[in-house]
Amino acid sequence: MWGIPAFVFFFAFLHRVAPGVIVKDVMQAFHASAEIVGFLSAMYFYAYAGFMIPAGLLIDGLGVRRVVATGGAVMALGSLAMGLAPSQGALMTGRFLVGTGATVTFIGCLKIAADWFPPSHFGTLSAVSATVGVLGALGGTAPLAALVALVGWRSAFVVIAALTFAGAVACYAVVRDRPPGACALATAPPSLGPVLRGMLGVLGNRHTWPPFLVFFFFYAAWGNLTLWAVPFLRDIYGLRTTTAAAYASAVSFALLFSAPLTGYLSDRVLQRRKLPYTVLSGCLFVLWAVLTLTAGALPLVGVAALLFGMGMVGGAFVLTWPIAREVNPPALAGTAVAISNMGGFVGAAITQGYVGRVLDAGWTGVMADGARVYPAAAYAGAFRVCALFVLIGTGLTLFLRETRGRNIYEELHPR
Repeated sequence: MWGIPAFVFFFAFLHRVAPGVIVKDVMQAFHASAEIVGFLSAMYFYAYAGFMIPAGLLIDGLGVRRVVATGGAVMALGSLAMGLAPSQGALMTGRFLVGTGATVTFIGCLKIAADWFPPSHFGTLSAVSATVGVLGALGGTAPLAALVALVGWRSAFVVIAALTFAGAVACYAVVRDRPPGACALATAPPSLGPVLRGMLGVLGNRHTWPPFLVFFFFYAAWGNLTLWAVPFLRDIYGLRTTTAAAYASAVSFALLFSAPLTGYLSDRVLQRRKLPYTVLSGCLFVLWAVLTLTAGALPLVGVAALLFGMGMVGGAFVLTWPIAREVNPPALAGTAVAISNMGGFVGAAITQGYVGRVLDAGWTGVMADGARVYPAAAYAGAFRVCALFVLIGTGLTLFLRETRGRNIYEELHPR
């Protein structure tokens, strides 16, 4: 029951990072600038942020089977539209559809985990579900680049559309919303009034905003890194797309280990949230600063080490959700997590076009096969902006509340 929604979620995450592999192809096909490519990537995040909370309500009200199947079908339609797009507008529309459909996939995995497995398994299945997302990010680097090299970027998106649609059909045919004999009333959707009151309560809690803003700036940097790492390695080091994507996958590969390890150390060893978040964030800024100052000067092995290091310390982002949950009422835990999570997607959405504009400002007019080639100085300028994002995020971690892994809402708001 869990495996099929997880399969669809894999492609949702693959799409999240896929533009980094096809940057040059899009520039060639549509005579696009870096700013346009940034807006293309951002369409996914705009859709994801806008539909995140409605997605939870739909899952609760209509069930995983129908909602995830529909979301998968919408993703497939968007992927197909991207593969067949005759214009920039059609390409943007397809990307937005992909983001819209992707919104329900992770929530669907967690809903199945909650309804089909014992409560003691939920934490493990949540971590495994997140790991599927990281595997999707890995699939969106070297494997996608290999597929693009084999059949072309348009056909690659058509193939992905077919696989995603197959997952949607399997979800509708096989998945059931709850085990036989389970009470249907247990999953009845909340009415609109309590939902809105809960949202206003979380938004009105000043302790919600530090984790929201920290994740905003961290995910802004991460989203831009996944978009421009492959073009950077192509333009500056002369790598083929498949080889560049393999190097760029070092970040996602490291996150496979660092994300669960960070959560474990925070929960079981340190019993702290704020301290590891601040320390790891500071380390991340140092690595970004090194990348900025040495753009194009380091040997490839040094770049790979930097990217891997970013992934290892970047696992700090997993502490965003427990902190947001633990400074809000327990009854509003889901809303608190959704709102803090939204911060990252908003950050990625509104910054990718700007970072692309910074790249364009450093372009010297060099073209190769119809695509712009950016010098090391242009990438250094873009990376400098990302380093600034991380520095701001690191500073904002100082405003996080230390929860020590327990809900402190009553302590923050004594009656």
